[in-house]
Amino acid sequence: MTIYRSIEINPLTPHMGAEIMGIDLTRPLSEAAASELRAALAEYLVLFFRDQPISFAAHKALARHFGTIHVAAATAAWSVPEHPEITRMHTDATSQYVPGEDWHSDMTCDPEPPLGSILYLHTVPESGGDTAFSNMFLAYAALSERMKAYLDGLTATHDAARVFGAIAPAGTRFNVSQHPVVRTHPVSGRKALFVNKQFTARIDGLPKDESAALLAFLVQHAQRPEFQCRFRWRPHSIAFWDNRSVQHSAIWDYFPATRSGYRVTVAGDRPF
Repeated sequence: MTIYRSIEINPLTPHMGAEIMGIDLTRPLSEAAASELRAALAEYLVLFFRDQPISFAAHKALARHFGTIHVAAATAAWSVPEHPEITRMHTDATSQYVPGEDWHSDMTCDPEPPLGSILYLHTVPESGGDTAFSNMFLAYAALSERMKAYLDGLTATHDAARVFGAIAPAGTRFNVSQHPVVRTHPVSGRKALFVNKQFTARIDGLPKDESAALLAFLVQHAQRPEFQCRFRWRPHSIAFWDNRSVQHSAIWDYFPATRSGYRVTVAGDRPF
């Protein structure tokens, strides 16, 4: 276990999630603090911060401590003017849907899905609007040895049109990618289940009915409560999750209240 000196860690559950204290993300980070945040993300999978009214510049600077910023063509319509790296996340009384309500990992349709996402909310409902997270290391570990053997070597097709096809502007390019059903985390070496309800269209190389049945089981399995933690937002909170090992769901139980903020996504690598 890492010893942290620049930040304070308050674990949210025994198996994932931690609230990070003793750090000011509105100001430039020291390399020591950034290094400990990278270690904490690998250890706790999703990090939470309170009372951090960050600017666009600070938001992007935080992301760049973890890698380059990922800009997805499918979400370009929701980018902040003059800041294409930042996606506006806004829901109010006029909204017909909420982004990310189904369980998913961000942009698994891309050839190199993101390392992680940093969501900052400045306006939240008085109650409701939590985000739930599920640990895909635990989801994989809980499978039977026979199922693990069956999944070994299988790939799945992930398609952006499943999520954005009905809402993106005409002419938007939708990525379609194939990834392992079980991926190995590039930092910890742990195995994680890597299919999700939103983006995964099918298990490759299987008959249609067999693919649908297997995918339905894995999607439901990934949502088991014992794999989860849940974050209750307050104004100017931040959640930073590891997209390689975590799925999440934005719970839309607050209509017609407003929930608003911005997301920056950190580029990742090809799953293996």
